Formats: sequence, structure tokens, C-alpha cells
Amino acid sequence: MGTRETIRTVVRDVVPPAGLTRALAVQAMVYAVGSGLFHAGSAVFFTRALGLSAAQVGLGLSIAAGVSLLGTVPLGGLTDRYGPQRVWVVGLVLNAALFATYPFVGGFAGFLAVVVALAAVDAAVGVARQVYSINALRPAERVTAMAYQRSSLNVGFGLGAVISGLVLTVDTITAYRGMVWFISTVFLVTALFVRRLPRLPQVARPAQPTSRLAVLRDRPFMAVSVLSGLLTAHQTLYLTVMPLWILTHTDAPKTMIAALVLLNTVLIVLLQVRVSRGADTAAGAARASRRGGLLIALFCLALPISGVTRGALTVVVLVAAALLLILAELIESAGTWGLTATLPPADQRGAYVGALELGVQVQYLIAPAGLTALGVTTGGWGWLPTAAIFVLVALAIVPAVAWVGRTPRLGAEAAAPAMTPVP
Repeated sequence: MGTRETIRTVVRDVVPPAGLTRALAVQAMVYAVGSGLFHAGSAVFFTRALGLSAAQVGLGLSIAAGVSLLGTVPLGGLTDRYGPQRVWVVGLVLNAALFATYPFVGGFAGFLAVVVALAAVDAAVGVARQVYSINALRPAERVTAMAYQRSSLNVGFGLGAVISGLVLTVDTITAYRGMVWFISTVFLVTALFVRRLPRLPQVARPAQPTSRLAVLRDRPFMAVSVLSGLLTAHQTLYLTVMPLWILTHTDAPKTMIAALVLLNTVLIVLLQVRVSRGADTAAGAARASRRGGLLIALFCLALPISGVTRGALTVVVLVAAALLLILAELIESAGTWGLTATLPPADQRGAYVGALELGVQVQYLIAPAGLTALGVTTGGWGWLPTAAIFVLVALAIVPAVAWVGRTPRLGAEAAAPAMTPVP
């Protein structure tokens, strides 16, 4: 393959095709500018602009995470009742309004009220965005479209981080207030983008309506939710556990952490679409999830080698381990999207997609402390049982998905094809 053809291939895998796939990717990038800006600057904003202590910030965010965990399934059910586009737009407007109030927050109670409300709204918006993509696109396009959105999200996160750097450089209360009002404006612009997306006909409701929490009794599906959610721990490993390992167990420079984060962002933008091919069926998604889990296990065996190497060899080992984890993230993410697109019944997608997100929330609850304790505080031997855990989860997910395929969904009609957008 010549240089020109290689460039064309890279561009094709980064720039989405014209139409709905591109429109969804553009809104994702715009949204991520605001989201990335806040993630990069929120800690300083909370302490400098709102005058909160680190302990108060941590407690408030933990409570918000609990609300998100408990509300994911019932809030996802709103999408089934009111339609994904409506919930998505209303959620983005509420997001904008809540961010606009941040500069007027006084004390911990006000901060807690805002972050809890944002957690609830984000839970509903996240499900609505995924359900809209599934309903609006043909089955063969769904995973690829989600891959393009993730690639665009990373571009937006990067732009947001750059803007955050400028705000942190200025370091004034006015700059921090301007930051959150800018984020509020970004969410309003995103809402306009979403409102202009093609409208979808309403999905037929079940003849016998079921509770929004009925999905929690669907044992095969909930087993997949937990297993798939545990595999998303690659995010915790990359952004939390690996940096702590580098700082405490290697002689690598601290700048290595930032370099590896940049490497992750660039490779996701360039490779996510290409790696996602083949995960657009339930069986293909299950196999992708299995491969992702096994690669995470390999990372767990490779990373501790950096604790006994020195100098340039340490850097080489860290890059090699990071590449294993990035590849795991790329493949596992495609598997998750494939499961999201294929397993939920058409008339209960909101509740079922919310249930899949519940598994991710469980991972966020246990993985940071659990993986840090096993991988970092043990001095290194804990990586062996950690690798074994991911091998077991990886091997279990294919039969779990097959179990879902053999089990009728509770109260669901037959799966419906993708709906034609209304002009």
C-alpha cells in the first residue's frame, strides 16, 4: 500500500461518512469539548472558585456516583416512555442550566445538590444518546457509528483539555466562572444539534407494560451486564492504577504518565473505527469482549516487569504494556457497543441499555480501590490474581451472551429493524 492510499485509509477511519453517522459524530465532538474542559479543570474550580475542601469534593462526587448507580435503570426507562431524542434534548438543556448555576453555589449543600442533579441527568442522557443511535441506524451501521462517535469524543476531549490549560494559566475566579458558563453554552449548542437530527417514529410499547425495573429480573442479561461492566475496568487501569504504579514502583519520569495518556488519545482517534469491525452481531461482540479481556490480562502480566527494569528499558516495557491495554480498550469498547446494539429488545431499549450501564457503574464503584489494592499496594504479586480475574471474566462472557440469546426477554415483542427517520 502506497503512502497516498495509507493516508486515504487513515482519513476514512477518522472522518465519518456524510449523513447521520457524521451528524452524530459532530455532536459528540461538540459535547466533548465542554465535558473535557470540565473534567480537566473541575478539581481546581471546586476548590478555588467554590472554596470547597478536597474532602468535600470527594464526598460530593461519591454521593453523585451512588445516585447515578441507583438511577441508571429507571432513568433509562424514560427513553422508552418519551423517546430518546426528546430525553436527550431535555437532558442537555438541564445540563446547561445546572452548569450555569455553578458560580452561584454557596457551600457544600449547594454543591451537592448540583452534582447529584447532574449525575441523574447524565445517566438519562447517556442512555438516550445510545438508544437514538441504535434506533436510527441499520444494524450493520450501529457499531461503526458508535466507533466514529468515540473517535470524535476524544478529539473533543483533547480540545477541551487545551482550553482548560489556558483557564488554569489565567487562574482567576472570573476565568473559572467563564469556564463553566462556556461549558453551559456548549451543551446548549449540542442540544440544538440533537434537536436537528432526524426525528424517529415512536417505538410500539409492549402490549402488557412492564416495570422499568423488570430488566433486573432478567438474569442472563444482568450476568452479561456485570461481566461486560467489569471489562470496562481498562479505563481505571489506564488512568488510575498504571499512573500510581509508575509513580511508586518504577524509575520512569513523571512525564511518562502524560505521554501515555496522549498515546491513548491519538490511537483511539486513529484506530477505533478499524478495530470495531466484526462486532456488529451478538456473537461477534461477545468474541470481541473476550479478546479485550484476555488482552487486559496480558497487560496485568506485562506491567509489573517495569518494576524490576531500569532506565530506557523501563520506558520500553511501559509503552508495550500501554499498547496492550489500548488495544484491549479498542476491542472491548467495540464489543460493548455490539452488545448494546443487539441484545436489548426494541420496545425496552432504554431500560436494557440502562441495565448495561449499571454494570459499568458497578465497575466504577469497586475497580479503583480493588485494582489499586491488588496491583499497587501488594508490591507487584497482586497482578497475578488480577490477571486471573480478567481471564475468568473474558472466558465467561461468550457463554453468557449465548444464554441471553436462548432466553426470551421479559415482556418483550420480537426485535424490530432499524426505523426510518422522519424527514
